[in-house]
Amino acid sequence: MPRFYTYILSCADRSYYVGSTQNLQERLHAHNKGRAAIYTALRRPVSLVYFEEHPSAETACARERQIKKWTHAKKEALISGNKLGLTELSKKRR
Repeated sequence: MPRFYTYILSCADRSYYVGSTQNLQERLHAHNKGRAAIYTALRRPVSLVYFEEHPSAETACARERQIKKWTHAKKEALISGNKLGLTELSKKRR
């Protein structure tokens, strides 16, 4: 059964890059070689700091779009597993 992932990379400039893929290791390698995205090519090296598995490419891409809209602080809360922080940061945007 195919697996799909939404992932977050930490870039050398401390920014985050959010993407989705079917193969995490190949995608991470491509990002660090400068072949995956212009954004990460300019901010190498990058490291994988978070990922989650999804049943389809559609759900992985939908989650990617959702996370991309989040603030840096909210992404950090997700990465660290801080559910309370995620909830609080979500309330602040309303």
